[in-house]
Amino acid sequence: MSGCRGPEGSVRVELPGGRRAGAHLPLSLGLPRLAERAAQIGASALQLFSDNPTAWRRRAGPPPGAATFRRRLTELDIAPVAIHAAYLVNLAGPDDELFARSVQVMQSELAVATELGARYVTVHAGSHRGSGTEAGVARLVNGLERSLADRPAAGGSPTVVLENSSGGGGNMASTIEDMATVLDAAGARGLDGRLGVCLDTAHLWGAGYDISTPPGIDSLLLEFEERIGLARLLMIHFNDSHSALGSRHDRHAHVGDGKIGTAGMAHLLCHPALNHVTFVLETPNMEGGFDQVNMARIADLAAGRPLTPGPEMETSSKAPWATAKGPQTADPTASSGSRRSSARGGAADGLPQRGPIDHPGQPQP
Repeated sequence: MSGCRGPEGSVRVELPGGRRAGAHLPLSLGLPRLAERAAQIGASALQLFSDNPTAWRRRAGPPPGAATFRRRLTELDIAPVAIHAAYLVNLAGPDDELFARSVQVMQSELAVATELGARYVTVHAGSHRGSGTEAGVARLVNGLERSLADRPAAGGSPTVVLENSSGGGGNMASTIEDMATVLDAAGARGLDGRLGVCLDTAHLWGAGYDISTPPGIDSLLLEFEERIGLARLLMIHFNDSHSALGSRHDRHAHVGDGKIGTAGMAHLLCHPALNHVTFVLETPNMEGGFDQVNMARIADLAAGRPLTPGPEMETSSKAPWATAKGPQTADPTASSGSRRSSARGGAADGLPQRGPIDHPGQPQP
């Protein structure tokens, strides 16, 4: 693994422009151990749940060990930290009771994020549940406004980072255009400066964005710059996918082991316009040692070398991925649902000029 040696003797993954990379690690490790594990695998950033991601009930305060956690983050130079909001949160749905619960959980996540020194709270844009996109956008913005109502103004509170979806089940913000619509509506309610965007590569793929090639990545980023502005892209969830392109399904895969492959992902990871973006892994089986394997693969992609192999899986394993065998190309038969049948050429020094769910810890459908 390439990089500089950290304060505990671990080797940190170094990326172009000093950009940060990390992983979503399980809270079951305990807060102090989370910081230690992040440093051990070479991460310079971290994402975690603040509580049980599949329950409405929240702790009265931050998890045990918060003060030690903050101290170790500083000592190990792990930043930024992101809290991933509970999976039950749906600020876009029509059900009043679930909406109120979602707002309460978001308020809790923001409060705990402050206690833990987290810069971001990442939340899925949610599902309109059949009420339609227009109603869903209005409901989502209302929920964001309520969630942030009691928090300090921009700069004094964690930033809420909206995550794109793969588009199934009425899920919102599956396209860059739809995400821009949400942000514009939020800006009209005075929320500019309080919201950012997280793009999940597996979700992009499921939604039909062919990001398997450098031109596909350049096309995506050009559209984002034109509709939203790359300054608002704060995080990228860096995941391969077992789902077909445009399938609207979401099954995360280890880096290089899915249908997206390595060419586009390497280009995204090292793109010169993304030095400010934090890359976070949400790949399967983090508890089984794949956190370190996938961090090593991030270093491999940046260095242009073959991917670090993963541990052999028992034949009885139910894991849907194959043991890594090095770089793989995208599935050439998986392009029928693509939003990018042809992309404009790339640029070496920046953007070109125009002339089933498998998150860490989430229950399976």
